[in-house]
Amino acid sequence: MAAGTPTDPASEGAHRLSALAEEPVDHRFKGLPPDADGLTVGELTAQRRNLFTDGFTTPVLALSAERLEHNLQLMETYANRHGLAFAPHGKTSMAPQLFHRQIEYGAWGITLAVPHQVRVARAFGIQRVFLANELVDPAALTWVASQLAADPAFQLICYVDSVRGVELMDAALRASGSGSTRPVDVVVELAAGDGARTGVRTETECAAVADAVAATDTLRLVGVAGYEGEVPDATPERVHAWLRRLTALAADFDKAGRFAGAGLDEIVVSAGGSAWFDAVADVFDGIPELSLPVLKLLRSGAYVSHDDGHYHRITPFNRVPEEGALHPAFRLWAQVVSRPSPEQAFVNAGKRDAAYDLDLPFAQVIRSGGEERPATGITVTGLSDQHGWLRTTPEADVRVGDWVGLGLSHPCTSFDKWQLIPLVEADGTVVDYVRTFF
Repeated sequence: MAAGTPTDPASEGAHRLSALAEEPVDHRFKGLPPDADGLTVGELTAQRRNLFTDGFTTPVLALSAERLEHNLQLMETYANRHGLAFAPHGKTSMAPQLFHRQIEYGAWGITLAVPHQVRVARAFGIQRVFLANELVDPAALTWVASQLAADPAFQLICYVDSVRGVELMDAALRASGSGSTRPVDVVVELAAGDGARTGVRTETECAAVADAVAATDTLRLVGVAGYEGEVPDATPERVHAWLRRLTALAADFDKAGRFAGAGLDEIVVSAGGSAWFDAVADVFDGIPELSLPVLKLLRSGAYVSHDDGHYHRITPFNRVPEEGALHPAFRLWAQVVSRPSPEQAFVNAGKRDAAYDLDLPFAQVIRSGGEERPATGITVTGLSDQHGWLRTTPEADVRVGDWVGLGLSHPCTSFDKWQLIPLVEADGTVVDYVRTFF
């Protein structure tokens, strides 16, 4: 992407989004039918092939169309019910098609973590970005400044967590010649506690970072933020206590006049991973009236596909079932290629295909002769690069050639391993293909 932005970034982004359908289907994309080579993605989509009977090869990752839709609707409803703006973390999918679906379902914008991800979002017309990281790379800052200068509608907010970082940002932006353009909006990141990840450790240090921002004309302080998922030895009480520190910091900054005279329309207070967004909703509901309206920005991202492991265990909907439930939308289909003994079988999906950084995959269903049945007596015990190791008990009914449907743990790693993911209806009809950019 060039340093500058097109005259109409939204139109250019929409064009690039539609152009994904013009990409040729070929050897780059795992699992797609070999006889689809030469078609475009759009032409293959129009054929509405069946995942199980129309030439797809294993392993192949499928994203449920119905469950994706359910999850998008549920989090839109949740955010609206609790008066939260929503900037889901795009690092989960890195799929511009899903970014736009999330925005269609009410998202304020998209959260991202590193400059490359912002470039992907901008290439596809995303106009609001929350960068949940400090940005001190001069080349990246020069590019951000050029985007802000060329597109008045583009809004980017990023973390600052040290005086040194502020100094580096200011120097890079001044060197880029951005002093006469819009400043970069920043929020002071409050650390989740001693030994946590990034962020300023104390409120006194937060004030020093805010003072450093105020001393520049290249940066503008717009609020405070942090990530409650890093609270050490997290419990509901500890997470609530840290979130109250965060909201109190916003109130203290406002009382001290740190947001005055900056031309702000609102003050940003942001938190929210996928484990504690119920606590965020609780505490943010109690933010006192400030001198400006407050943008209460939630950033949870894993919801879009959810999963069958880690996020299934930690989702706040387990604590508040009356609010609804997310549905795991991924299933990895692999084929049994070896059955060397009654106690063991092997499928042709391994570390190159399945998320395994948090949990091994879960054997859920067997598909044989067009029929599906539960994967009774089958456990995934390990992964090689291209094989999954299955332990089979006497009641396991599985033969070479059967397809095994695997549930996965950790959406981010699942998306990361697949460049083009079939979007599949419950009867197996593939209705779209989701392109990722990692």
